[in-house]
Amino acid sequence: MLRGLTTTNYIVDDLRAAIDWYTELLGVEPYFVREVDGAPAYVEFRIGDFQHELGFIERRFAPPHRTGSDTGATLTYWAVDDVEATYERLLSLGATTHEGITERGPGFVTASVVDPFGNVLAVMYNQHYLDIVDSVKGA
Repeated sequence: MLRGLTTTNYIVDDLRAAIDWYTELLGVEPYFVREVDGAPAYVEFRIGDFQHELGFIERRFAPPHRTGSDTGATLTYWAVDDVEATYERLLSLGATTHEGITERGPGFVTASVVDPFGNVLAVMYNQHYLDIVDSVKGA
């Protein structure tokens, strides 16, 4: 069911400052920027040997129940082949909805639940993940 880690998202109060800081740290510009009203709302960097995705969400766009903290928050997404089936299975095992099935763009669908222990478990169908798997298989 869970294929591997796909994307880790950090929730930040000042996305522009986070972009600058992580661009300096990582030595690369974000490859993806989603804007709302002309300002960045979400960005992603691709990092590491397998070009994993490291994302940053402006706190006002964070999923519910993750917006009122003085400290940072993270959402780690697990790659799955079928978000809807996985989401339904998680609910049937006693998890509760954190954020329902959401299409983020072509090839990117997410959902998240709160497990019975209070942890957020996020899943994603991610075309980038599948492209990397295919490139490794072909190498």
